[in-house]
Amino acid sequence: MNTINIKINNKTVEANKGEMILDVLNRQGIKVPTLCHIKDVFPSGACRMCVVENVKTGKLITSCSYPVEDNMEILTHSQRVVDSRKTIVELLLSSHPDDCLYCVRNNHCELQDLSAELQVRERRISGKKNNYHIDRSSASIVRDPDKCILCGRCVRVCEEIMGVSAIDFINRGSKTIVGTTFNKGLNNSSCINCGQCIMVCPTGALTEKNHFAEIRDAIQNPKRTVVVQYAPAISVSLAEEFGMSPGEDVNGIMNAALRRVGFDMVFDTTFSADLTIMEESAELIHRIQNGGQLPMITSCCPGWIKYAEEFASDFIPNISSCKSPQQMMGAVIKSYWADKECMSPENIYSVAIMPCTAKKFEAQREEMTSKGITDVDAVLTTRELGAFLKMMGVNLHNIEPEMVDSPLGFRSTAGKLFANSGGVMEAALRTAYYKLTGKELVQFRIPAVRGLEGRKEAKIKIGEMEIGVAVVSGLVNAAKLLQEIREGRKDIHFIEVMACPGGCINGGGQHIGASEGALKARISTIYNIDDKEVVKVSHKNPEVKQLYDNFLGEPLSHISHELLHTHYQKRDVLK
Repeated sequence: MNTINIKINNKTVEANKGEMILDVLNRQGIKVPTLCHIKDVFPSGACRMCVVENVKTGKLITSCSYPVEDNMEILTHSQRVVDSRKTIVELLLSSHPDDCLYCVRNNHCELQDLSAELQVRERRISGKKNNYHIDRSSASIVRDPDKCILCGRCVRVCEEIMGVSAIDFINRGSKTIVGTTFNKGLNNSSCINCGQCIMVCPTGALTEKNHFAEIRDAIQNPKRTVVVQYAPAISVSLAEEFGMSPGEDVNGIMNAALRRVGFDMVFDTTFSADLTIMEESAELIHRIQNGGQLPMITSCCPGWIKYAEEFASDFIPNISSCKSPQQMMGAVIKSYWADKECMSPENIYSVAIMPCTAKKFEAQREEMTSKGITDVDAVLTTRELGAFLKMMGVNLHNIEPEMVDSPLGFRSTAGKLFANSGGVMEAALRTAYYKLTGKELVQFRIPAVRGLEGRKEAKIKIGEMEIGVAVVSGLVNAAKLLQEIREGRKDIHFIEVMACPGGCINGGGQHIGASEGALKARISTIYNIDDKEVVKVSHKNPEVKQLYDNFLGEPLSHISHELLHTHYQKRDVLK
């Protein structure tokens, strides 16, 4: 790669020919504020917060979209530059609501941070305040257009990474807003509830729908038994909500914290991830051996499922009929566990803690209700759990670890892998290999399906068979693979799809503002758990075995289909 020299703040540095100024500044450790910029997405330069001064031309240029030039000289914090950025912030604040103390993003708001950084301490520009309707129609996401600063991040993520385009700029000029088709509610749009728009929103314009009040009411109701389950990704991501190191595993501490706030029973959803593998691997083998619909596609991600119902309904027969681990656990709690504890399912209030906003939508789907009883009653995201614990006066820094409850708590490390992109695939292949050959894999790691790449493929030899597998995250990547299959590709037998880039570890309910380093730390911790612990396959989980022996019989049995499997159908929405 050709290199050139440029001057930044009177210091000569080396840059790669053709790269953007902002990339060079970041590499040099020089912080330049941005609002519209998204890493690895083509820059727009729309917000102009990242302007720097080109000394030779005297112009202010956007560093995110302007490539370096040989012998260029730039100033990143000249008075002109700082004044320009300050004016932009003041203009944004002129029409922004003055409700920081009530906003869910207070102290976690980029506009607020920029105001402090640029010393905006008085209102010099007064504008007409926005007065739009708050959209609470979605089961997962609340949209408050009054707080939108038109940075466009949500629009670009929804279109370019998720391939959904549920929101876009509508109207013109001063009347421009970010909205849905015909400006209807999110519930009528093509939104898949993934929450990636929330992750990139710099203000409180997009937030998840909160269930605190219902959960507190249930905890305080003596007639209710309130149980909680938490996803594999939660224990390695919750720490960041309390200022602890990214990737720190707080599993035992979290168990104790959940009991302190009043949950009667604490279960680990990784148990039902193992249960999912038992059912899903059996389904895959059945399809392969009996000429079933292939490739089979995983069904753990509710964002992907809704996407398929809307944009890829021709692949619905390919999707596994297995419920997600969240819903399997909910179904088992209100059947097997309720019977075991001599409880009425109607008196059990079941809460799930997930790294995902789409799980809120999934929990209220009609398919997840049996005889008027829902599998799961309420869902909290990772960041909501952090806020809930703080609200209840619980601090993770001074709690002794405790064990999870049984018989729905034991887990294998295969189930824990569900947190990472490729984890469902790896766990399923470990069990499928055993079921087909009667032997365990010599090497449990399957490196080909690991990593942050948006698309991974491999050929796996199982006995005399060679199975083609693919792992995709970010639904634009899924759409490309599905199109290849429509056009005749036949060497793929099993596909894992996760809506969020990197999988659940980077879900729409995770800590806002996490760096790439934090994401990698979470992933690393999951794989370290897999390396260190003994039970690495779902079919060796003793509590899963007990569940089959005492209740389910075997994978794909009649009662398994009744409780643990479901169906999907084409969904018509405004696009």
